Amino acid sequence: MPTHTFRELETAAYCPRKLYYRRRNGVSEVPDEVEPVRRLALDYERLLTDDAALLAAPIEIDPDAYRDRLRGLRERLVDWDGLAAPAATDAYLEGKDARGIAHKVVAGKDGPVPSLVFAGQPPEDGVWEPQTVRLVAAAKALSWERERDIDIAYAEYPAYGVIRRIEVNTRRAGVYRRAVRTADSIDGPPGRVRNDAKCTPCEFSDDCGVKTRSLRSMLR
Repeated sequence: MPTHTFRELETAAYCPRKLYYRRRNGVSEVPDEVEPVRRLALDYERLLTDDAALLAAPIEIDPDAYRDRLRGLRERLVDWDGLAAPAATDAYLEGKDARGIAHKVVAGKDGPVPSLVFAGQPPEDGVWEPQTVRLVAAAKALSWERERDIDIAYAEYPAYGVIRRIEVNTRRAGVYRRAVRTADSIDGPPGRVRNDAKCTPCEFSDDCGVKTRSLRSMLR
């Protein structure tokens, strides 16, 4: 069985010290508010037509703008039908280097494609780098299982009506391999960081010993 999970590699790319604490303390629970957002990714077609469902949905933008975004995706994405009605959901994948859950396996135009659903806000373009690692891990694991090249993956941000198609290119594969090496190398707490915005929301900030300062103190 592969040593690392998709989530561990994502965390290694985000903050190696956080991965150390997660391993030490055990797997943390997914926050309760995440699951309702993930369910939106299985309800796109209904959200396009059912006003009551849209108004009750945990979306982060204006409902009319949300529908406009979904209509644009339906027109633009060649794999829209597969994303709206995936061939498999919450599929366990096990590759050579990593294992984990793909929230969807899409029957794409050119073959199966993994899709991961993220509850947070997307960047202006592309996907956040730690999420890139998780997406590449899913694509490589699905490729290993199906014994065929899979060089794309989808990142869905359903609270914002955003879906991004990414290519598993040389740069992204390199980021993934770097995260694997980082995860392999952790056998004690990695070095601390200072004044990093990543620390404020971290569940381990009280135990970590990271020293942070307020903006006011840094300007003195």
